[in-house]
Amino acid sequence: MKHKLVPVAAALLTALASANVAAESATDVVTDGWEVHGYGSMNYRMVEGETVDTEYGKPDYKTAGTHGKSTNQVEFTVKKHTEHQNGVWSDFVVRSEYGNGNSYAYTSSGSQKDNTKAQFEVKETFVEIGGISFLGDDTSIWGGQRYLNRAAGLLSGEFWKQSSGVGAGLQTKLAGNTAGIAVVTADPDAGSADSYSLDCKDGSTDPRDCSVKLNDAKERSTLTSVDFYYYGVKALGGSFDFDLKLMSQANKDSDSDSGVGFGITYNRDYYGFDGWSQTAIAYGKGVAQNRGLNFGGWSNGNDNAESIFLTSYGVLNISDKWQMGSELTYLGALDELFGAEDLKRYIVAVRPSYNVNDNLRLEMTASYGHEEGKDGYWKRSGDSVESDIINVELASAFTVNADYFGRPQIKPYVSYIKADDEASAGIIGIKNGDDEVVVGVHTEIWF
Repeated sequence: MKHKLVPVAAALLTALASANVAAESATDVVTDGWEVHGYGSMNYRMVEGETVDTEYGKPDYKTAGTHGKSTNQVEFTVKKHTEHQNGVWSDFVVRSEYGNGNSYAYTSSGSQKDNTKAQFEVKETFVEIGGISFLGDDTSIWGGQRYLNRAAGLLSGEFWKQSSGVGAGLQTKLAGNTAGIAVVTADPDAGSADSYSLDCKDGSTDPRDCSVKLNDAKERSTLTSVDFYYYGVKALGGSFDFDLKLMSQANKDSDSDSGVGFGITYNRDYYGFDGWSQTAIAYGKGVAQNRGLNFGGWSNGNDNAESIFLTSYGVLNISDKWQMGSELTYLGALDELFGAEDLKRYIVAVRPSYNVNDNLRLEMTASYGHEEGKDGYWKRSGDSVESDIINVELASAFTVNADYFGRPQIKPYVSYIKADDEASAGIIGIKNGDDEVVVGVHTEIWF
């Protein structure tokens, strides 16, 4: 009897071993690799023999030329992608950046270390996991620091939609469309030195005898956005994206501790012609006053802060040789915006591009920007209450691919900026008179 149990026991052991092998093989790595992506923007520009720090109002929708002030901006993104036998996958993403916003022309002496602005920074670091069986094949979860759901104007270059900070989220498919929820947090005072210290009785080292002194430190005004989004709804010859953001800020009075923003984006061809376009409308109130959907450490606002945002931009493919980019953007206060009553900003810009050959593209940019507000906003009066800015730029792009977005490219350019008066010119950084000529070479690459 004893010996008859041996085959049974052996069978059981074999079955258990097989199950164990199966369990182990389900999580075996079948794909494991690294991706490296990058971006570089090196804008060499001069005004009468001098480098300049101004962007000529470009972030405020006043100009559309090549006015980014970063002389040596470098960005690298490294992603580790892993897939497992059971279909689960993961991404580990790290994005680093150097030089964004620095306008100095540094030399090889290493003097960058004397200037703490625009130093090496880690902008994103997050993990995303998908394919977990009990969540569904189309569902992924993420956690960490990231830029979530970014969108920027084509010629203004301004990000009007994003949630930038630390948080977590879930993304899935509903009725074949992308749906997600995320919580993102940002501290406006992040990066500042802590001012805390310990005050201990009679020099004691016993924690029970010590208390924390705030010194000059203030309570953190932490910002949080709860994002809901539903993207890719097919209709009217294109697709629609829907965003809703509920924002809050800690340690603020009840009239400035919350906000709501929502927006609709319409993606399609270039208004019925060959090409592409993106059109959006967004509303923001309170903490969400900044175009409704633009969340980050810069977010703030009280109950009087309320805005409407409209934008439409894209690229038209006119022929094999001609393309044209365009942008029309409006940002206005429904009450106050950024503390200014009746603030209005808008820009109209076009950039036709001619493909000379595979390695040379000629560009012309023309824009008209306008800003106005109630007399006295931001202590402005007289001519500075209302501004009209015209910008015309000619450029030749030497590139490996002369398409509108062909990169890398080296682009010599001449840009002319003219304001309607000297007061308006001074606001955008023109030192003398009401106009200025910028001569530069913009080098750009992404991969």
